[in-house]
Amino acid sequence: MAETMMTYIEQHPAVLGAIAHQYPQSLAPLADWLAQHQVNRILILATGSSLNAALCARYYFEMRFGILVEIKEPWSFCHYERIDPTTSLVLAISQSGKSASTIAAIEKVRRAGLPAFCLTSDPHSPAAQAAQAVLDIGTGIETVGFVTRGFSATVLNLLLIALLIAQKQQAITAEQAATERDEIQRLAAALPSVIDKTERFFTRQQKLLAEHARFVAVGYGALLGVAKEFETKFTETVRQPSSGFELEAYMHGPYLEASREHILFFIDSDHHPRLQALRDYMRPAVGAAFLVTTGPDSGDEQTLALDLGVSHHFAPLALIVPFQILAWRTAALKGIDLSVRIFDDFDRVLKSKI
Repeated sequence: MAETMMTYIEQHPAVLGAIAHQYPQSLAPLADWLAQHQVNRILILATGSSLNAALCARYYFEMRFGILVEIKEPWSFCHYERIDPTTSLVLAISQSGKSASTIAAIEKVRRAGLPAFCLTSDPHSPAAQAAQAVLDIGTGIETVGFVTRGFSATVLNLLLIALLIAQKQQAITAEQAATERDEIQRLAAALPSVIDKTERFFTRQQKLLAEHARFVAVGYGALLGVAKEFETKFTETVRQPSSGFELEAYMHGPYLEASREHILFFIDSDHHPRLQALRDYMRPAVGAAFLVTTGPDSGDEQTLALDLGVSHHFAPLALIVPFQILAWRTAALKGIDLSVRIFDDFDRVLKSKI
């Protein structure tokens, strides 16, 4: 049977559980380097879903451990930007390891004499060979072209990298690190329930999803990365106008385009009062204002409540799964056969991948 997005989505519990279990052995090259180096500021080079994953993990580095993180697009970094001389470590992320701009960015970093680690699903890829050392995402390459399992695994690896650095620099004890990892393991074990609840939510809401032609997600903090990955996945699969916004950024202009043609998704992990207020305000103006939350079920028909006791920093690992499923299901609703490749010569003509 041919593999689909759902094939990989259903593998989330086992894959994420295995990655958390293998920590810190899977990050041994970085652990060895950290034995002799201090990290205060990290530069992450990434584009597309890899950049979205970095947005999900960024505030765990910063708010939890005080490690500053700068995220840059490789193309702009190569051609228009300078390297901050206070950078301690560079992480270049490429699922396939074939991104031409990411490889060029790694080469620029190495010429500057900075340590560059490549986080990739293919440890033998060109990007991996260009880097000083390789960190294996631990999932292998997905064959369907719409990354799901690999996205979540990238987020988890970044969270574990933050945990490793904090432990090596004694910002957290081994016991505290074990507690954090236990929370991740519990979350991974709960993902079958997340999948089931999302499927039931889709069944209830499929008429609305089929009828509407503009999709917008709003998130905050670590959930901005979820909103941006929503934008990426819906654009790739549903192929209708789709956007992801930070909460306050949406309030500063984008809300003015809202109409009855829009479906809004509000992404929540803390019962954020400002997010709730925005949803209440927008509901009469749009076709639907869904809430996707790690909180408990409120009885609201337009809420997908995952009912998970999980911290804000780890919430993206749970909250991205519903949007991956909804992207897959909504594309099918609209008659899009994702097994049929389009723009098959794009990478060759535009030389975006090696």
